Amino acid sequence: MTKKSAQQAVIPGSTVLITGAARGMGELYARRAAREGARAIALWDVDEERAEALATELRRPGRGGGPGPDVRAFVVDISDRAAVAAAAARTRAELGEPDVVVNNAGIVRGALFWEHDQERDIELTMRINALAPMWIAREFLPAMISDRSRPKRLLNIASAAGTLANPRMSVYASSKWAMIGWAESLRLELAREGHSHIAVTTFCPSFISTGMFAGARGPLLTPIMKPEYAVRAAWGGMLKGTPLVLRPWTVKLAMIVRGILPTRAWDVVADRVFNVYASMDKFTGRG
Repeated sequence: MTKKSAQQAVIPGSTVLITGAARGMGELYARRAAREGARAIALWDVDEERAEALATELRRPGRGGGPGPDVRAFVVDISDRAAVAAAAARTRAELGEPDVVVNNAGIVRGALFWEHDQERDIELTMRINALAPMWIAREFLPAMISDRSRPKRLLNIASAAGTLANPRMSVYASSKWAMIGWAESLRLELAREGHSHIAVTTFCPSFISTGMFAGARGPLLTPIMKPEYAVRAAWGGMLKGTPLVLRPWTVKLAMIVRGILPTRAWDVVADRVFNVYASMDKFTGRG
């Protein structure tokens, strides 16, 4: 099978699981999966009403009149490991083992570190952004490894914040640094153990206009991205099995410059030239 045919074979007939699927980018991933021929789609979210409404819509027959995908909504609090295990069991029972897992759900708390509430901010952020993707992958990877009948994919939605430190992002950034480190290590483990049918892709975008980062300002030459553009980049990278997808191009540039310059020199450049360190000064969030 050529690389192109392998990419084309990822979604048609597959079972796709998406966390945070009821709105924003999660909803867009679900719509893409349905449009590209997924057999079944599991929508994991805490918002039952929105998830059920989306599931009902996506189950409708396609333009050709054929049956739509089997789409089910699962109410899951992924910050709870026991809830993740229970939802995984229900998903297997109702739809089968997923071929594609999209770890999309996340939260952000923008504040000075010492202003964060330890439970509602620090612990919750780490559970949702860093631990939950690991719990979810641990639930489904054994079956993904053993089933070599079709390509498997794990798409993790991280952040440019996981590549560079930034004021008022200490907890969020640490959760995304953890995700990137875990996902890259997992990718290498799968490759070294010969599980080439599974590809791990990590998406590291700058700010996206979903409302999650309301009030934040993009650094120099870094516009606030449209969700559709971000999803297209992440989804395309996932199909190809690209390890890291960075958007926009300035994310990679900043990583390169940060790696070359001494820390104090980078601080000056990031603060006074790129305006990175002021990007969260007026952050309000979705509310």
